[in-house]
Amino acid sequence: MSTTIIPGPTYAEMRDPLLLPPALRNAANAARQADTQPVNLFNINWKNTGDQVEKLVLPQQLTGVQANIIVLSGRTYPSGSMKVGPAYATLAEEEALRGLRPGDKTVIGPSTGNFGIGTAYISLLKGYHAIVVMPDNMSQERYARIRNYEGALDLTPGTESDVILTLERTHNEYVAKPEKYVVLAQFELLPNYRFHRHVTGDAVVQAAKGIGNGRVAAFVSAPGSAGTLAAGDYVKSRWSDSKIVALEPRECSTLYNGGQGQHRIEGIGDKMVTLIHNVFNTDLLMLIPDEETVRGMEVIQSGAAVLADRLGVPPAAIEPLIGKFGPSCICNIIGAIKTAKYLGLGPDDNVVTIATDSYDRYPSVSQALYERNGGKPDADQLEMWAKSVFLGASLGEIVDLTQTGQHQRLQDMKEALWTRFGYAAADIRKMADQAFWDAEYAKIAAIDPLLAEARGRLPA
Repeated sequence: MSTTIIPGPTYAEMRDPLLLPPALRNAANAARQADTQPVNLFNINWKNTGDQVEKLVLPQQLTGVQANIIVLSGRTYPSGSMKVGPAYATLAEEEALRGLRPGDKTVIGPSTGNFGIGTAYISLLKGYHAIVVMPDNMSQERYARIRNYEGALDLTPGTESDVILTLERTHNEYVAKPEKYVVLAQFELLPNYRFHRHVTGDAVVQAAKGIGNGRVAAFVSAPGSAGTLAAGDYVKSRWSDSKIVALEPRECSTLYNGGQGQHRIEGIGDKMVTLIHNVFNTDLLMLIPDEETVRGMEVIQSGAAVLADRLGVPPAAIEPLIGKFGPSCICNIIGAIKTAKYLGLGPDDNVVTIATDSYDRYPSVSQALYERNGGKPDADQLEMWAKSVFLGASLGEIVDLTQTGQHQRLQDMKEALWTRFGYAAADIRKMADQAFWDAEYAKIAAIDPLLAEARGRLPA
């Protein structure tokens, strides 16, 4: 057993990498091509360990709306996805607050993919053995990445929509044995919320600077674990009239109407209201068809000529998009377009959303699309898909959660699920008050000095 913690950043340093000593920032940036070097932990931020967020502003010829659609890109995070951030924060809090050390316990990461990859990656860099619990029908690229980072797999039956089985396995086999395992429970532990409210929320605000009126009219994201939606809480603390918009697959419309179907959008649509979802602060809920997300991904990936010749998208605006988006990001983009239409936003308004990862995790998803489609799409099909998926994003299947009873409906769903996993109903009911979330967020002020103390002395 080691008594030494492999050092990593505080919440403040993830939010603003310029707080790191220059020598350390330089070392972290130099290590990007050797991603298993532990110094890469200091690259966990939205700003490429500098001062500018990684973002894309989508061309209006593609979105069909006047509002500016801004996409934060998580692809440059270590391991290739921003999900590594909450995985790191959860493990780092265990070390700083509860004295966990490498060799003490095995790290468990319940996931449908990206958080599992992040768990395996962080565990490898910090010297822990990791087991990722996830459904057995996710993309093969995700399993390969977890194994590449020396993580073991504990696969549960089903697909993205069957993550509840993953949750049950996690509680029955791992949470029940705290002497052997530490569970980075992304759906229920508050470091996930803290990371996204503090780090991602600030990045969302920074991304809008210098664009339109510089404000964020709406923050849009599919929930997944709902950690990412916490960024909206930070945005609302800046502009109280901003909207937080949650997205679901039409085929698994659990929050929308209790639907429980299968779908193809990896990373979202988990058949539950997660414990860390601040449902009373979410304004709108929208459904997105899963096939549209895969078709939209293919349009961006292989339809550059079609976008230029038939939709009039400037070639210089297309090139930066290629390779950047998986299905969940296309889902978020469609939701952002729907949001701009629904709210009647104009050229001064900004809608910000998230690209959790990039296309390199989804070639097998493209291959499955080709098989369903009878081959690769030709130019006419790509044009049709571009116009229907992006320009044709509809205003149907939208719920205004601020209407009477909608927030309480989701809160009741949360209570019904999580009391099954040992949480007290009285504690869950406290989550109906914004003061609960603000108090959890405020804990960063006390946690950060402990994170810094636990990691010891850093190079100047």
